[in-house]
Amino acid sequence: MSDQTITTGGSGQDLEFFATCPKGFEHLLADELAALGVPHVRALRGQVGFAGGLEDAYRACLWSRMASRVTLVLARVDATSSDALYEGLSRIPWQDHVPAGATIAVEAHGTNAALRNTQFTAVRAKDAIVDAILARRGTRPMVDVRHADVSVAVRVGRERATVGIDLSGAPLFRRGYEAARSGRAPIAPLRPDYAAALLAAGGWYRSVRHGDSVLASVYDGAGSLLVEAAAQALDRAPGLLRTRWGFEGWGGHDADLWERLVAEARERAEAAGTRVVLLAHDTRAGAETAARHALRAAGMDVEPAFVDAGEMATRLGRACASGAPLVAMDLSWLDEGAVAAEAAAMSECVTAAAGVAGKAGTVVALAKDAALDSALGHEADGTVDVLVGQDDATIRTFGAEGLPREHPTVSVTVPGGRQASVPVLVDASDQFARRLQKVWRLRRKWAEREDVSCYRIYDADLPDYSVSIDLFQGSELMPARNGRGRWLQVYEYAAPKSVDATLARRRLLDVLAIAPRVIGVAPEDVFVRVRTHGKGGSQYAGESTAQREQAGGNGRDRHDGRGAGRRPGDGARVLLPRGAHLVDEGGLTFEVNFGTRLDCGIFLDHRETRSLVREMMKKTAGSKRFLNLFAYTGTATCYAADGGAKHTTTVDMSRPSLEWARRNMERNGFVSRMRPPEHEYVQADVLAWVQEQRHSKNRWDLVFCDVPTFSNSSRMRGSWDVQRDHAELIIGISRLLTRNGSAIFSCNLRGFKPDVDKLARAGVSLEDITAETIPEDFQRNAKIHHCYIVRRTA
Repeated sequence: MSDQTITTGGSGQDLEFFATCPKGFEHLLADELAALGVPHVRALRGQVGFAGGLEDAYRACLWSRMASRVTLVLARVDATSSDALYEGLSRIPWQDHVPAGATIAVEAHGTNAALRNTQFTAVRAKDAIVDAILARRGTRPMVDVRHADVSVAVRVGRERATVGIDLSGAPLFRRGYEAARSGRAPIAPLRPDYAAALLAAGGWYRSVRHGDSVLASVYDGAGSLLVEAAAQALDRAPGLLRTRWGFEGWGGHDADLWERLVAEARERAEAAGTRVVLLAHDTRAGAETAARHALRAAGMDVEPAFVDAGEMATRLGRACASGAPLVAMDLSWLDEGAVAAEAAAMSECVTAAAGVAGKAGTVVALAKDAALDSALGHEADGTVDVLVGQDDATIRTFGAEGLPREHPTVSVTVPGGRQASVPVLVDASDQFARRLQKVWRLRRKWAEREDVSCYRIYDADLPDYSVSIDLFQGSELMPARNGRGRWLQVYEYAAPKSVDATLARRRLLDVLAIAPRVIGVAPEDVFVRVRTHGKGGSQYAGESTAQREQAGGNGRDRHDGRGAGRRPGDGARVLLPRGAHLVDEGGLTFEVNFGTRLDCGIFLDHRETRSLVREMMKKTAGSKRFLNLFAYTGTATCYAADGGAKHTTTVDMSRPSLEWARRNMERNGFVSRMRPPEHEYVQADVLAWVQEQRHSKNRWDLVFCDVPTFSNSSRMRGSWDVQRDHAELIIGISRLLTRNGSAIFSCNLRGFKPDVDKLARAGVSLEDITAETIPEDFQRNAKIHHCYIVRRTA
């Protein structure tokens, strides 16, 4: 290939161009450009090449929905060294492309052995262009990297670089209406070119040309799918709203030609008479508002019908009688690990798609995995691999004729007594649905009778559905706009290797589809965790830096809306971290957070144990000093203070947990008002701290110690194993008790056996009170924890 420069001489000249696009869009874009009448189209890697006149390039800029940029190729030059690149660029007649007084910018892409830094390549190319213009014109053009009149693109390959003029300016997927979107929109929009690719894969352009303009959008990308579908149906060029183009300051720009094409596009938009029907279903908060706002901002005089999934299926079924509707689904927003959201989304998608199953039409989805195939009961007929951000994803296409008409469903009773049908992936999930409805009915009555607002509903009652489901209801101090908040915490007990992982996941998805419907909790308020034996084995496992910052407060906190839940006269307000909620238990208020760690901040199985702490504190005479070891969020400390403790010491190795404990105490009105403080919080390795205190004068009347099963945290001296090390710790705790003091020791190792002989030799007695500390809602799992009263006998 020679270094011959390709120059522009007019709209009829045979010029070379390329249109860049996201990975995977190449063939879709090539088909689109060909449909626009662009000649000599070739799908390449990350771009589509074509040859033709300037009119073809302008038309691509104005009408392409999937191209990112359109570039006019000026030359291919030697790129074996920076000097060779400089020389090749110097021979291009830049004075024909950069008008006098125009500013320039250079953007470089790609590297090779000689040019390994794109910033250096851009600077070297800029020097060549500026020097060439100075030599031929006597003046140097100014550089403006943000708003250049002429933008030069340099793409480095193995030994050569392609040099061109960026005709687009800003990327073409910036349609011109994005600035009108609310910056505080709760849903991140799907980029318009991705929405267009999704529609192209589903054959939407072909459908609207034949009058079958019915689109059903399930999760519409904050309106992007609706805008792109309406624009195609109404024959609106995507570039009509743009106010700035890269070619406007270029020396070869043909303003008359461009104005003619724009006028033609406006005439087509005014003449369009196609009627488009847009159905939309999106359960996410703010979705409908965002979609309607996007349509208005884009100037689309179309009113979408937002319906539930069942109604969408009914309307699609009617539409199939006269045409072939398209069902488009944006599932790219589902994050890895967001199992609850995925389960709810799959259920909605299956329900909606049932309207076209076995009939005419197409289902197309943008997804990060093949979960939709399983949900629909049919492998995708076609896939296109793409990237969404940095994540792999696919555009998956399903012919409606091949989708099974019948899907497994279970009938459940939803709040209000109405029967509802829930799509499931596993036939046997009807057993889980029946069991859940039964225990939910019984547990709800018990909770109302006992005035318990946070409790366990289901605990692996069926071996194949090995999960626990806990319900948390918002505090009366923070009434939600439409009633008190309700959240489900679902723990999946990790399946053994003998259980098929795919089957286990399908069962979990069914659980997450059924439980919110039965219990009446919004899918976005369901949180899933997997219980495994972590390396650390303690409440600190999984506590990331970001989570520690958030839990401990870093300037991003907000007020909880009710004077921080304080009792009247308590004084200063307590901040509630972002994402946290308040719940009530035993007349106290506690902070929970379902997104920061494995556990949400309160162990429900210790409800009775905490009540015991309060009652024992009430009966304690003397100094009424309380010590909480491995304190986590200090819930037991709150109960002790409520029982009359005059001085509390809360010890934990985690700073965020201690900050959380302090907020819990202060929110319940237990604030230190003296020096030294009557409520102290100590960050320390509990094992080492206990040994240190044995040599001090500090003693406590009541101690609560709920130990982790195992920990090898780097913040500890050595490791901790409760079966191996409990005796030494209990002996140490016994030495911190006052003469008539006692301690409560608890652990959750199922097979725990205390070393009573060793403890007896050390003058320590244990009274097993496990049975009386297991709450009603945990009776199925009598080994959820072990609990003992510790006393000194000598």
